[in-house]
Order: sequence, then C-alpha cells, then structure tokens
Amino acid sequence: MPTPRAIKIDPRDNAAVALRDLARGDTVQVADIHYQLSTPVGAKHKFACENLPAGGPVRLYGTLVGETTRPVIRGESLTTDNLVHRAESFAWQNTIPDWTPPNITKFDKLTFDGFHRADGSVGTANVWIVLPMVFCENRNVDLMRQALNRALGTHPAAPYEQFAQTLAQAAKNGASPSDLRTTPFPTPPRARSKSESGGALVKFLSHGLGCGGTRDDAQTLCGLLAGYVTHPNVAGATILSLGCQNAEVALLEKEILRRRPQFEKPLLIFEQQKYPSETQLMTEAIRETFIGLTEAARLQRKPAPLSKLSIGVECGASDGFSGISANPAIGHAADLTVALGGKAILSEFPELCGAEQNLIDRCISPEVAEKFIGLMQAYADRAEALGSALHMNPSPGNIRDGLITDAIKSAGAAKKGGTSPVVDVLDYPGQAALPGLTLLCTPGNDVESTTALAAAHANLILFSTGLGTPTGNPVTPVIKVSSNTQTATKHADLIDFDTGPILTEGQSIEQAGAKLLSLALQVASGQTQTKATLLAQDDFLPWKRGVSL
Repeated sequence: MPTPRAIKIDPRDNAAVALRDLARGDTVQVADIHYQLSTPVGAKHKFACENLPAGGPVRLYGTLVGETTRPVIRGESLTTDNLVHRAESFAWQNTIPDWTPPNITKFDKLTFDGFHRADGSVGTANVWIVLPMVFCENRNVDLMRQALNRALGTHPAAPYEQFAQTLAQAAKNGASPSDLRTTPFPTPPRARSKSESGGALVKFLSHGLGCGGTRDDAQTLCGLLAGYVTHPNVAGATILSLGCQNAEVALLEKEILRRRPQFEKPLLIFEQQKYPSETQLMTEAIRETFIGLTEAARLQRKPAPLSKLSIGVECGASDGFSGISANPAIGHAADLTVALGGKAILSEFPELCGAEQNLIDRCISPEVAEKFIGLMQAYADRAEALGSALHMNPSPGNIRDGLITDAIKSAGAAKKGGTSPVVDVLDYPGQAALPGLTLLCTPGNDVESTTALAAAHANLILFSTGLGTPTGNPVTPVIKVSSNTQTATKHADLIDFDTGPILTEGQSIEQAGAKLLSLALQVASGQTQTKATLLAQDDFLPWKRGVSL
C-alpha cells in the first residue's frame, strides 16, 4: 500500500498535513477525498481542506489552533501570512475522566534493574552530585570537575583536548592553514560509565543564582537543588557554599526534609568562609567526595517493578511531524507506564496553550483542575504584563517546519502526556508523588524544563525532537526520540529512537510506543546508554521565576 502524501490528524479537522513536499497543481488524496493544491505545500506544513473566510477557524488534532487573516481557498497552504494563533477558552466542566488503559500484557511481568534507595525509591543511575549553593562557588565546582574527572578517567572533553593539542603541535611544526584544516579528528573512545552494572558516576552542576535576587528566588533554588539531592538516581551529594548568600544551607536542609523527612543519603557540606584558604577547602572537599564515591560504587543494581518508573516527557526543536509521530509515541509509552503503576510528568505550560480543555477534562477532581487553571492563567498574566504572551512561544525553527501558531505546537506537544487521567498539578519546583500523570509548571525552555523534570524525580526522560538537539541531564538519562527518519539519520550521534516509520511505513502509535518503552527499560537497567550520556551532555539550568516561554 503506498504511503500517503498527506493526512488528516483528526476527522474533525479542516486542515491536512503534508508528509512530503507537494507542488502547486498536485492532486492529493486524504482519506477518500481528493484535493488539488493551489499553492506549493512543504513537508510538515498544512493546507486548507475547505474554503475559509477571513476570521475562519482552523482545526487540527480536533481542536481550534488558529484563525485566518484573509480568505483561504481549499487546497491552499496555511502560512504565517494567512493564519494567526487562536485557541478555545477553557474552564472546569464537572467532567469525570473515563480512561481505558492500554494493554500491558507485554510488560506486566517485567522488571528493570535499578539502584534501590533507603526511602523505597529506585534509581536508573547511580550518581554522586557536586553542586554550588551560589554562583560564587562555580569556579570551585569546576576545579573539582577537572581534578576528579581526570583522576577517574571520565573526562568527557579528552578527544577535543587531544585534537587541540594535535593542531597546536602541527602549528609549532610550521603547518599551513590548509594543513590544519585537513587534520583529522581522533576517534573518540566510548564514554566510561561504571553505573552500567554497578559503581557510581560523579556529576558537577553549576548555575548563576543563589544571591542578589529575591528571597523567593533563593527558596525556589533550594527547592530545586533539594529535588536533585533526594533524587532516586543520586547516591550522595557534595555542597559548596560561600556562607553569606541568600540561598543558605539551612534553607536547602529544610527543603530536603520536606521531600524526604527520613533523609539518609550522604550529604557533604563545605562553606568556604569557614576555611582559612581555598587550598584547605578544596583538599577536604575532594578527599571526602572521593571517599563518598568509593562507598556509592559498592551499590549494585537489583530487579525492581515497573511501578518504580517515573518518566518525564519533553520536546525540543520540534517540527510539524512531532505531534503526529514522536509525541504520540511518547504519550503511549507514558500511558503504559501509568497503567503499570508508575508515574508520568508533563511540563512546559506555555506549550499547553490551546490544549488546556483536554487536560482539564482529564483532571480527577475540581481541585486538581482549578490548580491547573490558576497556574496557566497566572503564567499568561505575567507574560502579558511584560508585553508578551504565551502564544509567542514557537521559535523560528518551529515556524519554518510547520508549527506556525502556538496552538498548533501545543496541540501536538500535549500528545506527550498520553491519555491517562491527571492526578496532580505541581508548581515549580515540585516533586511528583502520586502514581499517574502529573502536570508540572515549567517554561517551554527545553533545559529549564528538563532540569525541573529531574528535580521532580523523573528517573527517565523521553524527549522528542523534529530538528535534532543534544539536550541531556546530569542525573536523569534523556532518551532522544526523533519525529522523522531524516533527522534520526542526520543526527545519529544525538538520536536514540526513530518514530519516522509511523509516517513512512504504517507503523502504529501503539507499536512505536511499546518499542520505546522497551528501550527505556534497557536504559533504566544500565544495559544501554543514551546518546546524551555518551556525549556527557549534562545540561542544568534553574528557572529564575519569571516569563520564560
């Protein structure tokens, strides 16, 4: 059966999506209807399935995603020249979620091999973290990074250092610019990771916060850092503090106990102003951290039920295919996880603009729905007060590749959350505690959002991308899911899973989602490393509460 050239995502839609570049004059069959195109339509972009007046509503995914700014004829491409953002209003409608869980027969007897913590949580990795309470300590964190990575043989920049040294030596020997341009890059060694079967890795976090902001900023930062310290994937932590900053150690300790009243992990705290010299501070911090690492390295993986999975779902560098391949596949993997008793966490509130009513209708109680409505409205109000708006979220890359209104982007982005009931809604930097789907208020910024998902105790992150992105996280493995085979092939060093066959081979969303969950279990067990892990892509970016789209 030939692959269709365009599809309708939902029978209620009045626009179709081109699966390949289509020329003006082409006749395209969508379902049982033929459309003659009056304009070229690029792959991932949309065309009208009916004549639309100026101000006419455009629907995709069965929901309102925009309105026309002038008349658009049947078969004409929808672009930023003739379409603007428009979304439905939303409110609690006293609905009760009616959910049919997916078939879990393939998974319900399976386990994954994880690191069991004293509080009952299970990690998919075994990481010792070194983090600063304030930006003043970033240099000391970097000094510890250099010292320990080199001593442990896990320095991720080694191939690039070797390449730079080769260039420097060639230049000293009189090499010309053309000679230098043909100097080959050394084949990088496979990243070493002792956490595949046991052992521990050390990761170093740095940030630009901790002082100079409001007291709320300090409290929020301490909550975020506490989420990392108490994370199931974290074996212990080294904290570097200056001693006089707003983000005091006492605040961090309170936030840790809020999340884990019986906190039992090793926590090493070093305040620089209590030491007579940097040398003494660093000597003690490196020594004690190394000892902590040796203790953490004795931990071994043991079988755990899939109910111990907590999957964060994320998208970045999205394209017009993300909402019909990668995001729904991630959503099905999330539904399977929830049906197995685990957790799923959906974030990026600016990318839910236009998808609110569907999520509200899935909330298990009016209290949960009202919290979501309140956070969404507060976010929108802050943006408008600063002369912005949530609908300004799509990036130039999104728009070039078919996401020309925020409602189009949001309707596709929300698919990552699957179809299960919403059991809880959290403000940043909250921690997911209930089995089921939780909504977490974060920006649309990829790294701010993944940073928050990890702090919410996601022990795996499924991250969709249409254009390709290297984003990772220092404590939570990030599985990169491509919306199309071209990107998966072009960026094979970044992509872990290809959902392109949904578009080109007739693979179902359910088949792709089940395969994705199977890969996630391999990663959770340390049998497979993600591309972001191999690249040591340890992105960490706290959100300074404000308008970040």
